[in-house]
Amino acid sequence: MSLIEALLLGLVQGLTEFLPVSSSGHLAILNNLLKIKETGLIFPVLLHAGTLAALFIAFRQDVKKLLLEGCKTVYDLLENVKIYFKNRHEQEAIRYKKLISNNYRKLLLLLLVSTLPTVFEGMLFQNLVQQAESNLLAPAVGLFITGIFLMIVDFFPAGKKIPKDVGYGTAFLIGIFQGIAVFPGISRLGLTLAVCLMCGFNRKFAVKYAFLTALPTILGATVWELIQLPGSKISAGTLGIYMAGAVIAGVIGCFCIPVMLQLVRKKKFSFFAGYCFLIGAVAAVCNFVL
Repeated sequence: MSLIEALLLGLVQGLTEFLPVSSSGHLAILNNLLKIKETGLIFPVLLHAGTLAALFIAFRQDVKKLLLEGCKTVYDLLENVKIYFKNRHEQEAIRYKKLISNNYRKLLLLLLVSTLPTVFEGMLFQNLVQQAESNLLAPAVGLFITGIFLMIVDFFPAGKKIPKDVGYGTAFLIGIFQGIAVFPGISRLGLTLAVCLMCGFNRKFAVKYAFLTALPTILGATVWELIQLPGSKISAGTLGIYMAGAVIAGVIGCFCIPVMLQLVRKKKFSFFAGYCFLIGAVAAVCNFVL
């Protein structure tokens, strides 16, 4: 991989990761069209790290509150264990602390529930995903699927649900659909947003939830890929090229997330659906012509 190719892929990753148009689909299409040589696992790991850093920066206040409330929940849980034994030993009736006492605690639990099926599907479909990324037809089909979901969601009325109104079964369902997005062309953000809105989420909350679920998902994917890295041999020059692509992905992501948040919150999804159909059609034609 050349420096120009790494920068191009990093740019595309940073731009498309935070729009409902599938960054994996765009990268697969570019890799196949430009005949970019196999990069192994190191380059995807670094790209994930770049976009993960951008997400942490953009949602640092939410992440801070989620971590704080998570620690408080663990503390309250341990206190409840103490209360249980004290009540049992001393025949007391001390009231237990409420664990899910605010929206951020509920949101944290919902995010964890959504992550479980996503992680399972990612490991289950790993080999199929690698095969799908090696051609143009698979990402084309994935983009068509994304476009259909984005077209459908515009017909659903605006919902009003916020964290306290969302059930854990709904969070698990969202995680299942998010897991399907491991296939190139199927947008994780697009599918998650669509399912959230179909389930009656408030639009602003749906957008935030779709972005926040990316944090454990991308973090998990990065850790999983890192586990498989030991033994990989790479020169300092190649590593520098990969790092340049990752930095571009992160920097572009930092600048694009605020703009894209406003765009996704306000714009009809039919615009993004049309884009997915267009790129999918181009990829499908190239698959049979080239």
